[in-house]
Amino acid sequence: MGMLPVWVSWLIVSFLAVHLLNLHKHSRRRGLPPGPRPLPIIGSLHLLGKQPHRSLGRLTKTYGPLMSLRLGSVTTVVASSPEAAREILQRHDAVFTNRSVPDAPGNHTKHSSVWLPNAPQWRALRKLMSTELFSPHRLDALQHLRLAKVQELIDHVGRLAREGQAVNVGRVAFITSLNLVSCTIFSRDLTSLDDDGTSREFQEVVTAIMEAVGIPNISDFFPAVAAADLQGWRRRLARLFARLHNIFDQEIDQRQRDHQAGHPRKNDFLDLLLDAAARDDTTARLDRDTLRSMFTDLFSAGSDTSSSTVEWAMVELLQNPSSMAKACDELERVIGSKKTIEESDIALLPYLQAVIKETFRLHPPAPLLLPRDTQVEIKIMGHTIPKGSRVFVNVWAMGRDKAVWSEPEKFMPERFLGRSVELRGGDFDLIPFGGGRRICPGLPLAIRMVHLLLASLLKQFKWKLPVDAERNGVDMTEKFGLTLTKAVPFYAIASSI
Repeated sequence: MGMLPVWVSWLIVSFLAVHLLNLHKHSRRRGLPPGPRPLPIIGSLHLLGKQPHRSLGRLTKTYGPLMSLRLGSVTTVVASSPEAAREILQRHDAVFTNRSVPDAPGNHTKHSSVWLPNAPQWRALRKLMSTELFSPHRLDALQHLRLAKVQELIDHVGRLAREGQAVNVGRVAFITSLNLVSCTIFSRDLTSLDDDGTSREFQEVVTAIMEAVGIPNISDFFPAVAAADLQGWRRRLARLFARLHNIFDQEIDQRQRDHQAGHPRKNDFLDLLLDAAARDDTTARLDRDTLRSMFTDLFSAGSDTSSSTVEWAMVELLQNPSSMAKACDELERVIGSKKTIEESDIALLPYLQAVIKETFRLHPPAPLLLPRDTQVEIKIMGHTIPKGSRVFVNVWAMGRDKAVWSEPEKFMPERFLGRSVELRGGDFDLIPFGGGRRICPGLPLAIRMVHLLLASLLKQFKWKLPVDAERNGVDMTEKFGLTLTKAVPFYAIASSI
């Protein structure tokens, strides 16, 4: 108890010092983008709320597509239009290429390709993933694996349909995506659709990580007091990471024992990484900590974002029967009596592609993308962005920009049928995976998986809402984090066609 007054005094002095420094610092800064007038000490933190993407979207309507706020002691700039996003992610990508590293992930950021700065190790890890994991020839070679996982999903949903049980759409999509990543890396499933305990625990850990990294944290707004970890997010995430790392360590250790015993190679991603680490000639520095961080990033992003997109797409289709009918009619017309949908079929399904694009527009996986750090002072759209500013791109607000989209709140896949918009970061009207050199490396796999999963579910089953959802409506509440997930899991009733 004797230490409590000391801590309180230290915090008060720290916050006052931060406030005085802010007054001095911001008094010298002219030409910032427009924004709300900050309060003492906290700046505009009180305006964020529990849904920062929505709060910042509302503020954009007052202050414009390039807006500045002082959040705690940090100058923050938010881009909320395709033009502003293009300036940051394309035209001046070099200035904003480094990520603003959050406090909560702690040591994880020192080894993660998501958070490493634009330096030789990050470039080496990025090259490794793009050439050996997500390259077209590698993805084509593993197509049979994705088809097998999708067939397991169809078999599982078929059993639930015969038993009259509702399907937790997000969960089954999550487990399917998780096992796909697991088979690609470790050549085995980490869980199964029928193992409710293990699969639920894994999903809870991954979801908690994505939420904790994305949720507003005092340590990020007041770096002077970050060491105190006042909200406990760093300690909480350390425990979550430890649970995943234990699983990964077991896989790595077993594979190394297999190699030593002369067992046949599996030639999966783990074998490739262990070979690169053994050569010791890679700038990627593939030590155990780097492998753990890489696997954590792949499993978290690879399973959470894809499954969330499939869930949101099913939610929207079941609430828009005409869109559902058009998607199903297209599948019947193009696929016909074929039992299995192949990835090559997706190019022949423009309406299905439009459904996915419309889902990305309304429910982007990462609503604010990941924050960028300004390397040098720069002028953007006539405004000055100081060095060290934190920059967000609000793709959620961009998807609801009336200047770009007619009836932006309406789910209307038809808007994409006569409009050439691709998802690979070139069309800034729709950039769910970001853009520039920091665009999501897993985009090629995510696009294949999301289309294949949704098409297979729609082709094999008829779907309807549960009685309570038909009567009371679907709860569309969002849970904010790095990914924008449904706060309440979505259940639907499937029946075999």
